[in-house]
Amino acid sequence: MDSRLGLHLQPSSPVHLASTPLRSAFLLAAIAAPVAAQQPPTPRPDSTRVFVVESVTVTRTAEPVARVPVAVGTLDQRAVRHGQATLGLDEALTNLPGVFVANRYNYSVDQRLSIRGFGSRGVKILLDGVPQTLPDGQSQLTNVDLASIGRVEVLTGASSALYGNAAGGVISLTSLPTAPTPLGATLRYEGGSYGLSKGMLRLSGRSGAVMGAVTLSRTALNGFRRQSAYESRTASAALDWTAGPATLVSIRATSTDQPRADNPGALNAAELAADPDSAPVNNIVRDASKDVSQRQLSATVRHFGADGAEWSATAFLFGRDLDNPLATNNWNLIDRLAGGVRLQGSRPLGASGAAPRLTVGLDAQTLRDDRTNLTPVPAVGPVTDTTVRQRETVTEIGPFAGLTWSATPRLLLTGGARYDAVRFEVADHLLGDGDASGTRTMASLSGGVGASYEVSGAFVPYANVNTGFETPTTTELAVQESGGQGFNDSLGPQRALSFEVGARGRVRGGLSYSLALFTVGIRDALVPYAESGGRSFFRNAGHTRNKGYELGLAWSVSGAVTLQAAWTHADYRYTDYVSITNAGADTTDFGGRRLPGVPTDYVRLGLRTTLPRGLWLDVDHTLSSELYADDANTLRVDGWGAGVTNLRAGWDGSLGAVRLSPFGAVNNAWDRSYVGSVTVNGFGGRVYEPSPRRNYYVGVEVGWARR
Repeated sequence: MDSRLGLHLQPSSPVHLASTPLRSAFLLAAIAAPVAAQQPPTPRPDSTRVFVVESVTVTRTAEPVARVPVAVGTLDQRAVRHGQATLGLDEALTNLPGVFVANRYNYSVDQRLSIRGFGSRGVKILLDGVPQTLPDGQSQLTNVDLASIGRVEVLTGASSALYGNAAGGVISLTSLPTAPTPLGATLRYEGGSYGLSKGMLRLSGRSGAVMGAVTLSRTALNGFRRQSAYESRTASAALDWTAGPATLVSIRATSTDQPRADNPGALNAAELAADPDSAPVNNIVRDASKDVSQRQLSATVRHFGADGAEWSATAFLFGRDLDNPLATNNWNLIDRLAGGVRLQGSRPLGASGAAPRLTVGLDAQTLRDDRTNLTPVPAVGPVTDTTVRQRETVTEIGPFAGLTWSATPRLLLTGGARYDAVRFEVADHLLGDGDASGTRTMASLSGGVGASYEVSGAFVPYANVNTGFETPTTTELAVQESGGQGFNDSLGPQRALSFEVGARGRVRGGLSYSLALFTVGIRDALVPYAESGGRSFFRNAGHTRNKGYELGLAWSVSGAVTLQAAWTHADYRYTDYVSITNAGADTTDFGGRRLPGVPTDYVRLGLRTTLPRGLWLDVDHTLSSELYADDANTLRVDGWGAGVTNLRAGWDGSLGAVRLSPFGAVNNAWDRSYVGSVTVNGFGGRVYEPSPRRNYYVGVEVGWARR
């Protein structure tokens, strides 16, 4: 159920953990179902009850979603997993207004994510509270298996006062509850078009104060284009322990191996017209692909005080090895080690239930990349020439403070501030052409304020002002047109100022709504001005202005039928951007041009049904207007016409003690030919990333639990 689509939610009454037994019961419940207070259980097929989401935590403190003065959206596990292929974020996130996810059907690169004009490297992503976004702003989702996700919260809008660098929006993913029953097992398998095969096995159990789960999964896909095969294997473990009457300890470990993620690349107009299933010759001949292995370990301690105070500390560590041959006849090797800590505490400033709540904390992260770039030597066989060998280190320190105050029973005020310092250091280990070592520090003070007023359950208006801060990533800094080592000294951070007004509510007849209007001014915008063979080159543009509105609707026609709509209107334009090329000989003024890669209008319509005898049917219909694939707005990509329809159907039932849920789906049911994504400013006009025609998959989920 999507709280962004206007569910009217009341804040929960305060819970005072005065007695040890009550504290223990609360902690046990928090471990057994860490999102129980936030996520509605999936209703039985014969149920007509309406469950609501009470609060969100993506704001760093639990807030009643009906009153939180920012645009937020949530998805429960039905929206994320029920009958879905669980192969990409686009399957579920595009049900939320304000979120645009373009599926490239290329597992060598991430899907193109945009929230109010902030792209994949400008959106903070969390998994069980652990940042999947590195201190330089790049996110890595290699170890995220959507089949294991039970809840998603999305904050759309600049959020640097909460999360620092690269927080143009925030996506918080929460795994399925560790062990909802004393002993349980789940087996899920699906197969379909283009050689799709995905299986998952999950075992869980609890004993006394300890509970745990182990999950194994494997995904394999041939792909619908040449040079687009993919394989991934993931093993994860979760352990939760009630260490005391008011203390929780949670440990998470994940290991993922992606031995194959071929890169089919983008096509030019002629290649697209001749054969949209093809790939450029260089991508095939040079075997453009990616081989990745990644490990992650985290530990979190939470303590709940009797006076309403809460304290938490998280430590985490990542390891990642990348082997990445490119279509440009280059070869990138990266050995990465990253980690950090998150410290946070909050408490009410007084004994009254209406007292302001102060939250303070510190985020600290560090990243070390050992980067080697190789270029094969022509006519010499396997011999390569090393063009780059350097160590890149990034450290981010971000103290923050926030205040939430329910000034009256209807008025909620929020505010916060944060200071971030991001230090980049490069150590050149290839000194034949000189020493390109150096350091750079990029810092910013961020802030934000917001207010909401509950006029009635049908109308809760709000407004906020926030700032954003985003540095280039190490990859963007390290990639120079000259091919040299070191960092690009001309590339700096971009800064944003965001204004938003909106309202949400629930009116009679089961109709819920949310509406947000926003404008975001960005100076020194980081833009990809050229791309070649999977490598993008970035520069700072002058200014951009991103304006738009986001509308969400949900209408519960009956207990068995719900209609949903999510509409994002995006008017994103350069207001001051003069492109200088050929050593200053050529200049082009892009002022007034639309930002490439994002459609003006993007609409997702949904039908959710619960039919008799456990049957169900879900329908999604997506419409997208035209967009441009280059800064000059000369490469126009047509919209999706009458739209693309996906159908899913299945049965939820049981055979004795075994839960059984077979499902099947038809994607692109009307067999439309369309371009689902683009490579912005692709070299030689190679910007088009086509989507598959009609395709299918079927699967089944089998579960058993001892209660």
